[in-house]
Amino acid sequence: MPVRHSGDLTRGFFVKRLKAALFRYGTPLTVGLFLVSTVSGVALFFHLGTNLFREMHEILSLVLLVPVILHLWRNWPGFKNYFRRAAMPISLGLSLIAAGAYAYGGWSKPNGGNPAIALMGAAQKAPLHQLAPILGLDESGAVTRLQQAGFTAARGTETIAGIAAQHKVSPMTVMAKLTAPTP
Repeated sequence: MPVRHSGDLTRGFFVKRLKAALFRYGTPLTVGLFLVSTVSGVALFFHLGTNLFREMHEILSLVLLVPVILHLWRNWPGFKNYFRRAAMPISLGLSLIAAGAYAYGGWSKPNGGNPAIALMGAAQKAPLHQLAPILGLDESGAVTRLQQAGFTAARGTETIAGIAAQHKVSPMTVMAKLTAPTP
């Protein structure tokens, strides 16, 4: 019989405790994070509290992967039984078809079909003298506002994208300065 060292016993004790804790909390964490993901996902679908829920949904849905993997690991023998019946391959196939349809729809449309993104793209390409009135500014007010913000390339004939490129910043940075409330 091999001789065990005290370090082996300690390591074995902690591994067993960790495994027990992971098994104990895997399913409850899966349920809890799934509920958070469900509530935030439904809120995002209905455009309620988008700023509140978007990051929460994205990050905690990634965190949800950890307990899901633990849950699958813990329940693997039972989970394998699903593959013996047609329900699992059919369900996985339908899920992939649905995901593919959404991916194709977003890929085949400019800007994924999001009208806000399309509008921002158009605004960034419009000359400042055309964009300013839409934002409730006159041309000289828009130019002055951007020049005071440090964008010396701002002219009435320039676009947000052009000004951003000349100053090596994102167009959203320029747009943020242009649309910021006046003090």
